[in-house]
Amino acid sequence: MTSEVNRRAYHSPRRTAAAAATRQAILAAARSEFLRKGYTATTIAGIAHAADVAVDTVYASVGRKPALFRHLIETAIAGHHPDVPAEADYLPQIRSAPTASDKIELLASTIADIHQRLAPLFLALREAATAHPELGELWSQVADRRARDMRTLATDLAATGELRPGLSLDEIADILWSMNAAEYYILLVHDRGWTPQRFAQWLAEAWRRLLISPSRQASPPERDAH
Repeated sequence: MTSEVNRRAYHSPRRTAAAAATRQAILAAARSEFLRKGYTATTIAGIAHAADVAVDTVYASVGRKPALFRHLIETAIAGHHPDVPAEADYLPQIRSAPTASDKIELLASTIADIHQRLAPLFLALREAATAHPELGELWSQVADRRARDMRTLATDLAATGELRPGLSLDEIADILWSMNAAEYYILLVHDRGWTPQRFAQWLAEAWRRLLISPSRQASPPERDAH
């Protein structure tokens, strides 16, 4: 009987909630440290100190530094716990939109939302990728996954019959893939001072002009030039 009580206590909701809170504190501290110091200068000891936990707790809760950074990247893409595949979240909503213009609008808005979380981490990743092969591999995996997602959306856009004639699926996918990269967002938002909202509006308008047949293009919504 005592053993059964102990098992129930071990699996109690309070204990689970405490573990989740500790994990979130570690991840928040890790993100802050990576963005402030860069990947190379960040240490597990520094993350543990910032999270007010033991070093062994960091390892047990999330893992080594590459695992921490991967978790942050996946969370930034997904917008929630990364155990749910990131690519599964926004694709169904975009694919269910009725017109090519609607699909493009949703995609541009989603990309801007993702990059508000992801782009700062990308800067830290870019700085460290050469010296840390595991990070270069991580970014290649993210880029390849984006390419697969954009191929799916290219097929869906082409199926509307609203795109410019002569565009191949590869061309459509490459246009979407290249322009939704973190580098593109960083250039306009971080370097040139655009707001994320302006970026999303401009991206949607650019994609409409590039991809949708002129005869099917609706007038884009008015926006604040500033």
